Amino acid sequence: MKQLFVPGRLCLFGEHSDWAGHYRTMNADIVAGAAIVTGIEQGIYAEIEKSPVFKLTSDAPEMEGLWHDFSCRMQEQDLKHVARSGSFFCYCAGVASYMLEWYNVGGVHIHIKKMTLPIKSGLSSSAAICVLVARAFNILYKLNLNTLGEMNIAYLGELRTQSRCGRLDQACAFGVKPSLMTFDGDEIDVKALNIKKHLYWVFADLCADKNTIQILSDLNRAYPFASNDKEKREQAALGEKNREIVDRAVRYMADGNVEALGKLMTEAERLFNEEIAPMSKALTAPKLRYVLTDPNIQHLIYGGKGVGSHGDGSVQFLARDEASQQELVDYLNSNGMMAYKLTICPVHTVHKAIVPVAGFGTRLYPATRCMKKDFFPIPCKDGMIKPVILVILEELVESGIDEICLVLGSEEEREMYRAYFETPLPADHQSKLSQHNLEYENTILNIGKRLRYVIQNEKRGFGHAVYQTRDFAGNEPVLLMLGDTIYRSDTSKTCALQLIENYERHNKLTLAIHSIPLAEVSRYGMLCGVWEDKSRTIMNVSEMAEKPTVGYAEEFLGVENESGEKEYYSVFGQYILTPEVYEQLAADILEAYENKDDGREIELTTALETVRKNYGMVGVKIDGQMFDMGNPEALKNVYRNF
Repeated sequence: MKQLFVPGRLCLFGEHSDWAGHYRTMNADIVAGAAIVTGIEQGIYAEIEKSPVFKLTSDAPEMEGLWHDFSCRMQEQDLKHVARSGSFFCYCAGVASYMLEWYNVGGVHIHIKKMTLPIKSGLSSSAAICVLVARAFNILYKLNLNTLGEMNIAYLGELRTQSRCGRLDQACAFGVKPSLMTFDGDEIDVKALNIKKHLYWVFADLCADKNTIQILSDLNRAYPFASNDKEKREQAALGEKNREIVDRAVRYMADGNVEALGKLMTEAERLFNEEIAPMSKALTAPKLRYVLTDPNIQHLIYGGKGVGSHGDGSVQFLARDEASQQELVDYLNSNGMMAYKLTICPVHTVHKAIVPVAGFGTRLYPATRCMKKDFFPIPCKDGMIKPVILVILEELVESGIDEICLVLGSEEEREMYRAYFETPLPADHQSKLSQHNLEYENTILNIGKRLRYVIQNEKRGFGHAVYQTRDFAGNEPVLLMLGDTIYRSDTSKTCALQLIENYERHNKLTLAIHSIPLAEVSRYGMLCGVWEDKSRTIMNVSEMAEKPTVGYAEEFLGVENESGEKEYYSVFGQYILTPEVYEQLAADILEAYENKDDGREIELTTALETVRKNYGMVGVKIDGQMFDMGNPEALKNVYRNF
């Protein structure tokens, strides 16, 4: 049986803005909703397998007294009947009925082994079970749904019950990491957030009464059109005022301003109490207000607020440090509440990558007459033979990259990539694969879901190829990796992850670098500068030079090592490009057009050097090796070393 874990979710900021933002479909003057949501460490642990029926069982001690094993035929009407019944298993049946109706799947058996998630506490236990069911069908029947797809099905399945869940509830599908969710009518956007410092959260079930149905009923009266001043204030509080608070929270998290983030929680709670709580008697919440102002905990926290729909359901605090977090948990538990820790660790801001693969591979002719160099077979340490591009993409996924844009040379290449990464093998081929290789087939298809494509119709240099990805990059830092270069890390972290982590310490244009012999400098883009750390791994780059002569490099580009000897550093083939790089590439292309020099090649190195002069550049010495697959000698080395 396969193992699954789905966490509960905690809304840190922006409660109620999901359903409020949905009303933009009826009233365009309503401001789009925004919320910061994270999965938590508590959740549902289960085993899954195919079954002739839809079946849920459990031997989890936490479910004793709440649970009886459940089974239902995989018939649409039977499942919909259970979904409408309001029973304990209605949520599961709602999702199963959706899966059957739209994907024609068979049954599943879900066996819950452990349940650490408190129920009916504003932590979306119902959403977690819905995501669990959607994910079980997805995995067992190889539906190839991405996380957002699972999340949407969990939501639509829960809507088949008597519940009226919000769109942020199923954010637990994204795991234990904070995300910014925006709700613009029917459109939902999810973006991972940059966390600069550890955040020591505590949340607790107040073990009191809360009437969520009444709260939602009362608050919805102000939508889609406000009829009085009180309703206008509610719309403003869940609209523009909420957006301002969420934007500040995102900024404080990225800056590591933990104290300001805690104070913002208290500010958000005050806004809720003044503008929203008066709309419903169910939001009186005496226990929540008492706990938030308890003098015994003020020295342990930066701030606190309610959770979910508010009321006397749950409370959350931002503790001052790890010790305060534990002391607060102990205090709340000793006072009849059920308290839990949630530590949010720093996460990566770089989640997009671009890989240009439009080159012909002249140095590998005549092999490239019949095969693109990015599909050359490479023997890997796991015993498999993989094409070059798959090795590169696996490194990106392992490094935490969510979206990858390939720069191709033609529509024919796009179809070739789609055939490889998006089309399952024919059944007669799959029947010949081992179980291990069958599972790896899903790995390839899952990588395909991350891929985007752009076509470089004109071959005008490497910088021009990179510029084709400007819309994909947006206004974010993006990782650039060469499509004909593979890497082998000498540590437990991939080469790309080493680069990403260092970018997040400096937040400026960052290049991976490595030392090369002086005799080879004329083949590479070279750089030099001053080491910023004692270990001589971080360089403040002071000059870049494209393929300099040996004499120039020896005189101007040497960097001293610990022994006082000169070393020469080349780009390692990995870059973190900032928005300024795209702006400079645009300026270079415009200059060529204005000078009627449309055929001029647009070089990336030229743009990088300009950005370095204006904004600075960091070089990161990578602990690993690179292999240029366009070089026959390097290709031989790969076969010897991988």
